[in-house]
This record gives sequence, structure tokens and C-alpha cells, in this order.
Amino acid sequence: MAVAVLFHEAMLNIGNGLIDLDSHSFKAVLSLTAPVQATNTLLADITQISSGNGYTTGGVALASVTYTESGAGTGIWVWACADFTWTASGGSMADFRYVTVYDDTAAGDPLLLYIDYGATITLTSGSTFTVDVQATGLARFTVT
Repeated sequence: MAVAVLFHEAMLNIGNGLIDLDSHSFKAVLSLTAPVQATNTLLADITQISSGNGYTTGGVALASVTYTESGAGTGIWVWACADFTWTASGGSMADFRYVTVYDDTAAGDPLLLYIDYGATITLTSGSTFTVDVQATGLARFTVT
């Protein structure tokens, strides 16, 4: 899987309690336009692909979201969820390259992270794109 990048504002929002990693609802959206880590703060800052053929504006909900320490006393906290997918139907979905995750509970839909897949992805009708969330999660926070 490509590496997830936290938005700068996400750390402030987590620290201030706006984003609650273990009790809020999160969603993921697709985009062909590169997110800007330093300045994008809300979902409205992301240019989503066009709705249709298996993609719905606002994205897909993340299921089984957890925020746990990787082992007692390790100081490594893992934010994870179940794998999530999009399936093109009725034609090809609009091309995309980036998957952006946001907090769907907090006001304004603050951004958490994005994944850059390194190249444009074309999803033809009947094809599925899966974000494979490894055991290492989508984000890890280390306390030293």
C-alpha cells in the first residue's frame, strides 16, 4: 500500500479534541487533484472526482475503526479500519490518484490523511479498487 500522509491541521484538530480517532465516523473520497498537506483543512478543500458509475460524492464510510496501542507500553498508537472499496458500475469511474480520509462527525468535515497511489488509476465497469489496510493501520503515532 502507498504511504498515508497526515494533514498538518489534523494534528492540531486531534490535540484540540475536534477529531476523535476512536469514536467519530470517518469517510474516504477519491480525487485526481493532489491534496496540499500544509494548507488543506476541510473536505471542501478537496476536489473529488465526479459522482457516478460507482462513485458517490462524499465517499465511502470506514468500518471497524480502531485506535489502540500496538502493545502495552510500546508508545506506538495505531489508527486502523477495515479495508474499503469502490466498484465501478454502469461505466468507468472518473480517474483518480488520491484517497483522502476525513472526519464525518466533526463540523466542517476536517481532513485527517491522504494516500497518493503514485499514478492515475482508471477503474473500468465491473472493476473494484480496494484500499488494503495493513496491520500497521492507516496512521501510527509514536510517543518517545
